[in-house]
Amino acid sequence: MKIGITCYPTYGGSGVVATELGKELATRGHQVHFISYAFPHRLTHFYENIYYHEVEMSNYPLFEHSLYSLALTSKMLEVIEYEKLDVLHVHYAIPHATSAYLAKQIIKKNNSDIKIITTLHGTDITLVGLEPSFLPLVKFSIEESDGVTAVSRFLKEKTLTNYDIKKDIKVITNFVDTEIFKPGKNEQLRNYAAPEGEKILVHTSNFRVVKRVSDTIRILEEVRKEIPAKLILVGDGPDRSECERLARELNLSKHVLFLGKQDALTEILNASDVFLMPSQSESFGLSALEAMSCGLPVISTSVGGLPELQKHNETGFIAEIGDVTRMAKYTVDLLTNDKKYNIFSENSRKRVLSNFDKNVIVPEYVEYYDEILK
Repeated sequence: MKIGITCYPTYGGSGVVATELGKELATRGHQVHFISYAFPHRLTHFYENIYYHEVEMSNYPLFEHSLYSLALTSKMLEVIEYEKLDVLHVHYAIPHATSAYLAKQIIKKNNSDIKIITTLHGTDITLVGLEPSFLPLVKFSIEESDGVTAVSRFLKEKTLTNYDIKKDIKVITNFVDTEIFKPGKNEQLRNYAAPEGEKILVHTSNFRVVKRVSDTIRILEEVRKEIPAKLILVGDGPDRSECERLARELNLSKHVLFLGKQDALTEILNASDVFLMPSQSESFGLSALEAMSCGLPVISTSVGGLPELQKHNETGFIAEIGDVTRMAKYTVDLLTNDKKYNIFSENSRKRVLSNFDKNVIVPEYVEYYDEILK
């Protein structure tokens, strides 16, 4: 099968999942063509059966703003026609699904019947798509796709409700490579981050306000009243400066490590003890999944798809949004009870292996491609 994949090639969850999906499809013998404005950052090696097509942007003085959606459509047309794609799988509704629809309408004149599959990841539905100016466009693009998937049951129901969509949406969850994200020890980073043997809390995100990264610092403040602890923060974004200010204000600067964007996530997770995810909006929680795959218990909020990912009092604990005191209490409970911690750690790993391993989820995508092609 020849499959085109369009995604945002950055550190966000949708780009990570799309890239990992492409890699797995390629190893299974499918020909994969990535179409985007930059090389996906998770494509760190040469992979057989993977090709990259850059969307070139023109700098015509008449256009005050770049016309990315139209440039993307043109590149999609080119790849569909000359590479003879069977499926064009777009991740994130805006503008990818819209560009794909336009490309399909144009290519129809050449008797090509390309199938468009749109995967919804979260903020394209719960945030961006609900802007009044975008809502009709998102609704139209979803309804005109040949197939639509969502990464959680929560997101499926949210989409059907918010957009009054009658179209069937298939839930195919995010997944992880459990051979890469697996339990291990990273004594070097651990000794650097916690030279006195402190417990290490960790959080990774794009530091947007909805991630409530500042809550992780307040959790650390509460935890440190009971046990010595450090906090590692991975990622960057608009809320980082505020988090750095808060750490200084609470006299925690020496106990919070801002590592910025990092590719060595497995090593960082394997130097840590507990993963914190205090988000106010989370359609799935890919970073929590990666942490669980490394055997870390997760302390999270009860929002969105997180209850579908982890089990309260089995793989971690779930609290209400903003309940820093309870999340800190749960953290201390785990970090002061070795037996309980080890059980939760094993449960996290087992749950990922059974439900979210790439060998469980990727075949679901292949079956869905076949279904749509028929």
